[in-house]
Amino acid sequence: MRLSKERVRHMAESLTGRLQSEGCVELIGTHADFVGALDQVITQELSVEDRVNADVRQLLKAYEHQIEQGQVDYQKMFQMVKQKLVRERGIIL
Repeated sequence: MRLSKERVRHMAESLTGRLQSEGCVELIGTHADFVGALDQVITQELSVEDRVNADVRQLLKAYEHQIEQGQVDYQKMFQMVKQKLVRERGIIL
């Protein structure tokens, strides 16, 4: 994830305040509970690309020998496999 936990928390706080001030949401629970839930959702969404990258690295282990011998360009292969996974999974990055 490219953002720090503190930055995500600040985004959740800021978004909560703005949604409340504009009348878009009316909190049933506490402010802190809503911010915490929003923080969790933002963190999950931001970690989607990290999980895809980990899956790509795992898949490319099968081609480790060819990559080491220079038969396959790792960066090109990484991007191609990543694009394929993103398409197959319907992920928006």
